Amino acid sequence: MLQLSLNKGMIEAGCDEAGRGCLAGPVVAAAVILPPDFADPMLNDSKQLTERRRDRLRVLIEREAVAWAVAFVDNVEIDSTNILQASIAAMHRAVDGLGVRPQHLLIDGNRFRPYPGIGHTCIVKGDARFMPIAAASILAKTHRDEYMTRLAEQYPHYNWARNKGYPTRDHRAAIAAHGTTPLHRLTFRLLDTQLSLDL
Repeated sequence: MLQLSLNKGMIEAGCDEAGRGCLAGPVVAAAVILPPDFADPMLNDSKQLTERRRDRLRVLIEREAVAWAVAFVDNVEIDSTNILQASIAAMHRAVDGLGVRPQHLLIDGNRFRPYPGIGHTCIVKGDARFMPIAAASILAKTHRDEYMTRLAEQYPHYNWARNKGYPTRDHRAAIAAHGTTPLHRLTFRLLDTQLSLDL
């Protein structure tokens, strides 16, 4: 069972992002504040869950959370800064969107830019250790997947409904055959087959 909090008695928001390694589309972050009595044995890092279970947990989290928010940073901004800064910006914007101000942020990973007036703790593999981060990972992942599935209708050659913009062989083959779209991250190595990932 994951831990509900790091600092007992504080209002903590978990923050995580999805889509950092993609070749196309936005990076999406979520921030989630769970109630102090929240418990669900299914809640885990989004990468460890099936799509069906993620979708079910998304409904539960959005219904039960004290507050939640999701923020998108598009490929143009990713290219103009870099993926790390874009990921942090997305997390800041997700925190901006919370209807309740947290007292502390639990950040998945080891890099973050301090959010004004709120302390934070970076936790490597935090989405497998703390429920608020796991909840944020699920919202970021499901909202991004839903968005990429809609975009796939506009750009059917790239199979985004399946690969969600990640560097799969079929995605790279489509880039080689059809070129890039306005949604591709042009600062990424789009045709480096050594980075390919089969999903």
